[in-house]
Amino acid sequence: MDARFDIVVVGAGMAGASLAARLGDRARVLVIEAEDRPGYHATGRSAAFWTESYGGPLVKPLTTASGPELHRLGVLTPRGALTIGRMGQERQIAAFAETYGGVGIEVSTLNRAEIAARVPDLKAEWTCGVLEPSTCDIDVAALHQHYLAAARKAGVDLWLRAGLAAAERIPGGWALALADGRRVGCDVLVDAAGAWADAVAGKAGVHPLGIAPYRRTIAQVAVEPVAPDALPLVLDVGGRFYFKPESGRLWLSPHDETPSSPCDAAPEEIDVALAIDRFEQVVDRPVLRVEHRWAGLRSFAPDRLPVYGFDPQDGAFFWFAGQGGFGIQTAPAAAVLGAGLLLGQEGGEVDPRPFGAGRFQR
Repeated sequence: MDARFDIVVVGAGMAGASLAARLGDRARVLVIEAEDRPGYHATGRSAAFWTESYGGPLVKPLTTASGPELHRLGVLTPRGALTIGRMGQERQIAAFAETYGGVGIEVSTLNRAEIAARVPDLKAEWTCGVLEPSTCDIDVAALHQHYLAAARKAGVDLWLRAGLAAAERIPGGWALALADGRRVGCDVLVDAAGAWADAVAGKAGVHPLGIAPYRRTIAQVAVEPVAPDALPLVLDVGGRFYFKPESGRLWLSPHDETPSSPCDAAPEEIDVALAIDRFEQVVDRPVLRVEHRWAGLRSFAPDRLPVYGFDPQDGAFFWFAGQGGFGIQTAPAAAVLGAGLLLGQEGGEVDPRPFGAGRFQR
């Protein structure tokens, strides 16, 4: 065996890096990553916003608790979010405002004139909306680099091109075989492998939880006239699109969730076309050209809540996965919660019970 650690974290994306940064000064930690660089998959392909309603009311405590740390780190820039509805969707807009206002998010309901003042060239059928002024853009790369640097400073080892090949349960922990040929031992194995979370569990002989990856597409487009920098993040109350400005361009998504195997996701032309079509149904601002397109995998547990905690059948296997599209914006609070659970200490202000792996009875 080449080395022995207290904790081995599988995955060096935002989840694994943030958790390792919290653990490094209290345990001997190794992070193993299959790719050439950390954050190649979901972390590096985020739509890059922080909004308290995203992920639903049960995810909201993680997002809200993460806000102060994200502001302190200087990775948030005010943007505001506007969730809009067509004529006839007034009840959906009212329910959205009631739901999220009821859990402490600052929201205000807007009429047609107020929406149009914020979204130039808005088409006439879009008549109602809800504003979330707290929403911000988030510098994902800077946040990820912060956690990688903090982990390194705390003494965490990071091995790249070292995916998990096999995991054998031994007395007191695990014997791990890595893709680069090295073998290491550890007391606790942490599954922060994103779209590969169930596959990692399978290699460890742990029953998968049904964490499923879905493809999400984003296109960067040029529009005429140029997208104003003050445009809010605009979302459809029916979950059919969102768009936001980026340096005079627009980032569009058709809000797609296409089931996928774990892979290096690539955008489909039909999804890019769908994003453009749905955008052009909202504003009279034609898309001139597509400048860039990409896709990432968002991974959800069956109930669409993240999974943080020890596996109920194996107290040496820790789940830190299923974070959907909200893993970036919840990273600080999730890392505090996860580190607390791992070390048997207080896990911050967020109640961990809704996120435990034991909720999936097998």
